[in-house]
Amino acid sequence: MSKEAPVYGGQALLEGVMFAGKDHMVTAIRRNDDSIDYFHVTKEKKPLFQKLKKIPFLRGVIALIESAGFGSRHLQFASERYDVNPGEEDEDSEEETSKLQMILGVAVVGVLSFLFGKFVFTLVPMFLAEFLKPWFPGKTVQILLESGFKLILLFAYLYVISMAPIIKRVFQYHGAEHKVINCYESGLELTVANVQKQSRLHYRCGSSFILFTVFVGLFVYFLVPTDPFWVRLVSRILLIPVVIGISFEVLQATNALRNVPVLRYLGYPGLWLQLLTTKEPKDDQVEVAIASFKKLHEVERNPEIAATLHHD
Repeated sequence: MSKEAPVYGGQALLEGVMFAGKDHMVTAIRRNDDSIDYFHVTKEKKPLFQKLKKIPFLRGVIALIESAGFGSRHLQFASERYDVNPGEEDEDSEEETSKLQMILGVAVVGVLSFLFGKFVFTLVPMFLAEFLKPWFPGKTVQILLESGFKLILLFAYLYVISMAPIIKRVFQYHGAEHKVINCYESGLELTVANVQKQSRLHYRCGSSFILFTVFVGLFVYFLVPTDPFWVRLVSRILLIPVVIGISFEVLQATNALRNVPVLRYLGYPGLWLQLLTTKEPKDDQVEVAIASFKKLHEVERNPEIAATLHHD
């Protein structure tokens, strides 16, 4: 892929994949009748956000807010239609409550360690480390314990939810999303055969971002005191955007260095975490991911096509 080629991102959904370009986002999902349905969102260019996204360390927080906002719209579309027969989308369902619970569960996967999840994965390890303080005093030991608990909590959470069939399928679509991006960036034709040969891991993945917040937090926390406890508590909350901002820059740096010998290994911890958050997709799942990416390209070449797709 040439340096001038646009950079694409994506998100795995219930029975589908969303891909995002500079101005457009397109979701493709597999319906009950085996057909593929599409959803389109035009990225809203908010002047303030556009200016803030040019500021290093702050742009990561803005990117997170935008990603969560846009992603929820695509998640809602997929969750409302993937298991409903075409033409029956507006009918009331007795399973509405259980479906909402499932949607919330998948949403947590998508924005794990962000928003409410970020508070949980930040504060719970801190309380656990503080509880062990009588036996393990000292700032360095406390921060190491806190970071260790974060990793354990993160890995345990991902492992447990990956055992649920619905989440496993989302992780398969996550793998399909990465394979399509890798195929595109390798300059190969987007066919099922070519895509399946690609790695299901990618340097720009949000999973890597999550892991980097743990490592970045480890170093940032050394800059503030751990005593008294209320200072530790307040500092952890106030430092959340700081950790997110720095982690985003680290993610960007590891992606830029992924083809540089030796330095490419800086991104490997994030890739290893993706062994949990992605699964090898089936051919029909790869077909959906390819359809989403190709439809996005169609919309980019001819925005009028977007009017023929579902949108909010």
